[in-house]
Amino acid sequence: MLCRRKCCRSLQQGEINIEELRKKVAQGAILVDVRSIQEYNEGHLSGAINIPDFEILKRVNREIPKLNQSVVLYCEYGGRSRKVKKVMEDMGYTNVFNLYGSLEML
Repeated sequence: MLCRRKCCRSLQQGEINIEELRKKVAQGAILVDVRSIQEYNEGHLSGAINIPDFEILKRVNREIPKLNQSVVLYCEYGGRSRKVKKVMEDMGYTNVFNLYGSLEML
């Protein structure tokens, strides 16, 4: 039987839901939209900064200099933000989260 829900998998390590997102942002997390500038301009979560996935290596150190800063990433469906999370962790960031389902779930 085929699953008809939009998202069939469960939360994985390092992923958070919308309630946890709200808590983390209230506690000072930086919200990062990793979509293109065009997608960002078409609509984004309130308070989010835009660092497109293809610019993360050259911009993230400048825009988020603290490696232990709490950061929540999101994109349209979650794929790009999951990849960016891995890249940031490889760069030494220690407190990075991916919004589960991203904008698709909102």
